[in-house]
Amino acid sequence: MLDRDRQMLNDGQWGRIADLLPGKPTDKGGRTVDNRRFVEAVRYLARTGCSWRDLPKELGNWHSVSIRFARWETYGVWHRVAEVLQGDAGMEEPLIDATIVRAHQHAAGAPKKTVAIRRSAARVVG
Repeated sequence: MLDRDRQMLNDGQWGRIADLLPGKPTDKGGRTVDNRRFVEAVRYLARTGCSWRDLPKELGNWHSVSIRFARWETYGVWHRVAEVLQGDAGMEEPLIDATIVRAHQHAAGAPKKTVAIRRSAARVVG
């Protein structure tokens, strides 16, 4: 169970950023189900340092959260939110961006390290 008092943005903070987030009824395209829960999921990841897959189910599907996180980073949403919330007490780590998210080396397409055995070295001289 999550500690709700530590986790939640207060209503004042939420009111200041809600209009900056994509998916409002006035926006073109898709509508979001719950931006506030999504922002809390990202804050939880930043605060705990857990991996995407370890996100508690009550904060949403880890894969959907990670895809949406990356999309918002591309659109500059996190930067705008951080500018609005900077200086608020208790917001030392309000959000993270893709520049500090660590990925496993294979996620970045790093080549596999394999040892090739040369044919000439494998022959037995006799």
